[in-house]
Amino acid sequence: MNRSTIIVAGGSGKRLGGPVPKQFQTVKGRPLLMWTIEAFHRYAPAMRLIVVLPREHFDIWKALCMGHRFFIQHEVVAGGDQRWHSVKAGLEKVEGDGLVAVHDGVRPLVSVELIARCFDAADTSAAAIPVVPVVPSIRETTAEGSRALDRSKLLAVQTPQCFHADLLRKAFGQPYDPAFTDEATLVERLGVRVALVEGEENNIKVTTPMDLRLVELTLP
Repeated sequence: MNRSTIIVAGGSGKRLGGPVPKQFQTVKGRPLLMWTIEAFHRYAPAMRLIVVLPREHFDIWKALCMGHRFFIQHEVVAGGDQRWHSVKAGLEKVEGDGLVAVHDGVRPLVSVELIARCFDAADTSAAAIPVVPVVPSIRETTAEGSRALDRSKLLAVQTPQCFHADLLRKAFGQPYDPAFTDEATLVERLGVRVALVEGEENNIKVTTPMDLRLVELTLP
């Protein structure tokens, strides 16, 4: 099936610190976002890549691509105020049927094998997301204080989240809900079961300086 990927890179990087948005933070001489795009290009060099950025970052990104001689073909689309609006804007650029992945622009360590597993599972099941076990002990706050949760029943969700394109379009046809957390949540509201795919511990979303350091140590 025809395959496309939407890479969402609209974060401000407040928790990471510094004046540079986190998707443009430099690791091993290149912005994080370039490493992420390259990962999907390795999986399928001819696959259409749609990068969603705040409109005010377009010129910055263009200058970075020129300065780093980054020539992997991709289309840049203006995002919205929230992730929901940004993914929807990217989805509008996906043409026809097939499969579409949605990935965080600051998950540069995603492997070709994980991308393949997610697309293959979505091909069979219509919707698939990568997950990993929750390792730390987890507590839930209550009116009385807090209580321990059984972490053996909990999973942490990653990206890429992959879907049949028509299914994802139908999901985004639903009214916007501020409680939206990810694309799988919207799809499940249609009554569609989402397949779970084995994720990767290294497939972290860069949020803190420690995350950035880990990426630097892990990238080749």
